[in-house]
Amino acid sequence: MAGGSDPDRWSDLRARLGSGAIMVGIGGLAVLAGGVWFQMLAVFATSVMVWELWTMIHRDRPTIGMLLAALVASVLSGFLTVDRSYFLVFLLIAPLIGGFVARRERVTFAAFALAIQIAGWGLVVFRGDYGVTWLFWLIVVVVVTDIAGYFAGKTFGGPKFWPKVSPKKTWSGTVAGWLAAGVVGIVFILLTPAGWWLVPVSMLLSFAGQMGDIAESALKRRMKVKDSSTLIPGHGGLFDRFDALLGASLFMLVAAVLFDLPRVAF
Repeated sequence: MAGGSDPDRWSDLRARLGSGAIMVGIGGLAVLAGGVWFQMLAVFATSVMVWELWTMIHRDRPTIGMLLAALVASVLSGFLTVDRSYFLVFLLIAPLIGGFVARRERVTFAAFALAIQIAGWGLVVFRGDYGVTWLFWLIVVVVVTDIAGYFAGKTFGGPKFWPKVSPKKTWSGTVAGWLAAGVVGIVFILLTPAGWWLVPVSMLLSFAGQMGDIAESALKRRMKVKDSSTLIPGHGGLFDRFDALLGASLFMLVAAVLFDLPRVAF
């Protein structure tokens, strides 16, 4: 069944566009600047997401301490000295502290907190090792996937992709995201020395981002919450907004281990 003419399905569009434009502006400037500016943005964002994770699990025990623990762990882990990869052991600080003091969902918190921080660290490494164009490609794929999925899902509706986990995500939106990512790959092929490998990789990256979104949706359903927080009008929290980017970053980190990414860098 098509999306129909119900105007309520577009009710959140204005708030999403406004807050989205602000995030794109801040994030774009940080990516362009690179260095400590992008690193500090990554530290702040991942730390807030770890705090949001904690508040989702412990709505009755929200604490600023988890935010501070994540901040300290991120800095110590090498976000600001990414050439010292052995500092990554400090990424265990927040997951271990949270897992120890949590009254429930200890493994859930530890696993998600660690994944968030590793993904954030990965983005910093990608910016430093592969350059601004490479990171912009990754971000654009994730953003375009989300936009295409949003409009296609709202317009066409249809069968749900995984109704038990993410009741709003449709197959039409999911496939539209893949196709849009493929188009992004083609555009970057035309603008950079990248080969045609970029099209299927862009589509795989799109799927990885969608799985990041699915993972957070599953967590929210498990915790019985609508959003990770209310920090961003129309979007919920930072975790809600960047779950797909985290999934994409983790996917590329795995790819970096399996393949020689510098050979296919722009």
